Amino acid sequence: MAILSEYEEEDQKKPTTSSVKKVQFNGVLDPSDPIGFLERVFEFVARESDLFKSDSLVNDVNAVVRMVKDKVEAEEKKRTKELKAKENVKAEKKAKEEEPVAAAVQTEVVKETVAEKKVDGEAETKEEEKKGPRAPNRGNGLDMENYSWGQSLQEVNIIVPVPSGTKSRFIACEIKKNYLKVGLKGQPPVIDGELFQPVKVDDCFWSLEDQKSISILLTKQNQMEWWKYLVKGEPEVDTQKVEPENSKLSDLDPETRTTVEKMMFDQRQKSMGLPTSDEMQKQEIMKKFMAEHPEMDFSRAKIN
Repeated sequence: MAILSEYEEEDQKKPTTSSVKKVQFNGVLDPSDPIGFLERVFEFVARESDLFKSDSLVNDVNAVVRMVKDKVEAEEKKRTKELKAKENVKAEKKAKEEEPVAAAVQTEVVKETVAEKKVDGEAETKEEEKKGPRAPNRGNGLDMENYSWGQSLQEVNIIVPVPSGTKSRFIACEIKKNYLKVGLKGQPPVIDGELFQPVKVDDCFWSLEDQKSISILLTKQNQMEWWKYLVKGEPEVDTQKVEPENSKLSDLDPETRTTVEKMMFDQRQKSMGLPTSDEMQKQEIMKKFMAEHPEMDFSRAKIN
């Protein structure tokens, strides 16, 4: 009981919250003189409290200053981090909308797209392709690693696959009389070289198809000959195996159609080791002449 009584007496001596005198500080902070403001604050605290009588005053004030400083620095770091995060989000969004896909992705897409378009016609082995011309695809051209091309006697059509979503402003296409360069801006060109034969530049054009491929049309100057390759240095097409569609022959004028049919006949004859139409005509003329002149000796005659 004595112990409880002593505690009660001590508790009674302690001042209650309601009995503590509260004094209001009035002051205005001048941002150009923060130290002066602190000086007035400390003078006020010294007058109205016993803080400056404490032996640990300096340590206590330093601790408060460090605490406030750490808090301010932490808030500043947080704001900086949030600002950087917002900037990164904006940069990533802009990059996705405006920049083309990386070159490595482009290569893979090109390979897959070209592979899907390869035909089920006659195919030669890699060793045979190295030794001579390749068999043409259905378009009478070739399917290359990064593009494919085909032809008629009048035109050459080229398809260059690009990453899905590519916009026309990213495409670089330069068509000259004897030169072609095609690709994406900022990346190595897919096609860059001298054409097999001259083209009519004013009748050539390119377009972006479904944001997936570049379609290029070249109009030949010489419309009586098949191209053996698109650009110099590329594999050659075996023009003797070219087979134009019959439906297209009917669209030609009589003179051109006769020339094309003659050319097709000569190609077939050559592939079988037989004489061409011109050689057959010379032979007929020679036979007729020999029949008209039996008195002459033609045993050593040669037809050039």
